[in-house]
Amino acid sequence: MKELSTVIRRIQVTEKGSGLTKKQSKYFFRVHPAANKIEIARAVEKMFKVAVVKVNTMNYLGKEKRSRKMARGKKSDWKRAVVTLKPGDKIDLA
Repeated sequence: MKELSTVIRRIQVTEKGSGLTKKQSKYFFRVHPAANKIEIARAVEKMFKVAVVKVNTMNYLGKEKRSRKMARGKKSDWKRAVVTLKPGDKIDLA
């Protein structure tokens, strides 16, 4: 899991995340489920050229889905990382 593109999948823009971005310079990312905090911090620092102070991760289980014919399926599990940046650093989301 050394490549940046495999560690960070995308930035998550949510209402809660926008509030934390303005107040505490925290950003939400969807990351690979096998990625650890050190790999996530290095990937964010290299991709966006910012200083990372802290990384928190959360695992989410995929929801079970059902079709009209009672066939069951499941969405994939995923992982979120909340990255705190050094005061003064920003990631341009535009």
